[in-house]
Amino acid sequence: MVHFKLDLKSGVPFHRQIVDQIRCGIASGRLLPGEQLPTVRDLAVQLEINPNTVRKAYSDLELLGTLDTQQGTGTFVSDQQIEIGDAEKQRMLGQICDELVARGHQYNLTLTDIIVYLQGRTNHETQE
Repeated sequence: MVHFKLDLKSGVPFHRQIVDQIRCGIASGRLLPGEQLPTVRDLAVQLEINPNTVRKAYSDLELLGTLDTQQGTGTFVSDQQIEIGDAEKQRMLGQICDELVARGHQYNLTLTDIIVYLQGRTNHETQE
């Protein structure tokens, strides 16, 4: 299951963030075929956003064949396999890095500070 979370400061539209989280959840195996997603209303309440935003995300994914909505039953992950392409990975990585650098600057951290820290984490993980 995916724990949905919106980044209010990223500049990425909320419906796009929901779409990305569902697609990544499927690609990574955290969302499995046949798994039921929260209702539009429940997810909107959880994320504190307009239900139309969730409806748009679900609708976009339904048009792509990623989700199946069954009237009266709910919205489910389809059997369609998702593979995140290189261009999509680069777009997502760019978003993550932009956000990281922007937040770092809020705390007076330089890009060098961030890189050194990340390299230290990587070195630590490889030693375990």
